[in-house]
Amino acid sequence: MANITASEVNKLRQMTGAGMMDCKNALVESDGDFEKAIDYLRKKGQKLASKRADRDANEGIVLGKTSADYSTAVIIMLNCETDFVAKNQEFIDLANIIVEYALIKKPKNLNEILESNIEGRSVKDKITDLIGKIGEKIDLAHYFILEAPYCAAYNHNGNRIATIVSLNKKEVTDLFEISKNIAMQITAMNPVAVDKKDVTPEVMQREIEIGKEQARQEGKPEAILEKIALGKLEKFYKESTLLNQEYIKDNKITIKQYLSQADKDLSVIVFHRLQLGA
Repeated sequence: MANITASEVNKLRQMTGAGMMDCKNALVESDGDFEKAIDYLRKKGQKLASKRADRDANEGIVLGKTSADYSTAVIIMLNCETDFVAKNQEFIDLANIIVEYALIKKPKNLNEILESNIEGRSVKDKITDLIGKIGEKIDLAHYFILEAPYCAAYNHNGNRIATIVSLNKKEVTDLFEISKNIAMQITAMNPVAVDKKDVTPEVMQREIEIGKEQARQEGKPEAILEKIALGKLEKFYKESTLLNQEYIKDNKITIKQYLSQADKDLSVIVFHRLQLGA
């Protein structure tokens, strides 16, 4: 059995909003695994804070940007230890240099961009140089790139959250505004996938098990737990997949309907959303 410390209990409490004893019991039952502990609390019906990640955030900058023709979008998360450094101009400049380079050279993944050469120094070395100046740990934690007929980027909340998204068509009236609204939707509502079919079997099974356990805790008969869980799964799809979510600017329609109003074939291909601490 894991030795659960008071700081671990408090961390889970900040992440979930559940009571101290509930958090301690969850960690004990989950042998100190935070993800399992969160699932345990959900199964027990504990109320979880919707923005738990914000309370345990690492500092830094999240930055998304598109190319001039909107055919490419990149997003990075550059982490540091303190908010003071996150506002340091050299730190911000480095993030912008990395993003601009990525839009031109289009490295495929995080390892490739870390080894990329900018002005005679690799990105990894430029980060090391800045660590030497500032005296604080700096880390390029995430990098994603999208290439598509049309891409959008949205930066929010002092560059603590950002989203990039790709769409399947370019010649659509008001596409700049539409794509920006979609990126804002993703930023605000944090969907897990574009559509139902994009939800992984692991996530689907996890939601079914949580739904069954919630129903069991409510005293429902074992014979109907599966049916209840599948009903909860449909609700999960509606709340957590982008195309099926209610549009935040008009909750009478879904995102799929909002896109169809502009063009019946317009849809989202893929997105990436990054948030400090998440």
